[in-house]
Amino acid sequence: MTGETGRQPRPGYGVRIREIDASRRPRERLARDGTSSLSDHELLALILRSGSSQGSALELAQALLAKFASLRGLSDATIDELTTVHGVGLAKAAEIKAALELARRLQIEAAGERPAIESPADAARVLAGHLNDASDERLVVVLLDTRHRVLRVRQVAQGAVNAVNARMADLFQEAVRIGCTALLLAHNHPSGDPTPSPQDVALTRRAAEAGNLLGIKVLDHIVVARGAGGFVSLRESGHEW
Repeated sequence: MTGETGRQPRPGYGVRIREIDASRRPRERLARDGTSSLSDHELLALILRSGSSQGSALELAQALLAKFASLRGLSDATIDELTTVHGVGLAKAAEIKAALELARRLQIEAAGERPAIESPADAARVLAGHLNDASDERLVVVLLDTRHRVLRVRQVAQGAVNAVNARMADLFQEAVRIGCTALLLAHNHPSGDPTPSPQDVALTRRAAEAGNLLGIKVLDHIVVARGAGGFVSLRESGHEW
């Protein structure tokens, strides 16, 4: 039998958020009862705001959590991986990454401490949100205090694939301004291959020479591959400067 409207539900049709009783909708419940009253997928649905042709924002949120297994898996996913889920385009993927990155930064801030760089793997974790998903080459500096804790991460150059040009003044400008005594260089290879090029090695040596004149030590240069391609540390690869 048909309903009062005389229409049959579409196959696979899920309940839209606007069809849920107003008192049970995630936004209204959050306003009334606080964030802790909502599940992970309900909070994610509020970030997504809308669903897809296959279901509501709630169902899309459930699909994302199912595919990536957890909030951690969702946080580790790249933009390209997120957009493989039906209904998630570039805008939604960027919103998810932004929300989870804010949560990560809040956790660091709440702990009252900055991440310390004790290994190339530590550096790669700090750099993930800055370089992993970029489609063109970007060069950043990671400014460190005397205990090698991260003060700031700053992008200093951006260019076409395999064509980042960097001026030494740009690399060291903020480090000099805040009295930083050590830094890391890092850039990405959008091709997915993190193997350093001869130009990468030459840039590192130039930067180290400039840093020595300024009293700022260049500890390493990390090359990050796009997506899940990994990273290479020039220092660990045997390059010296």
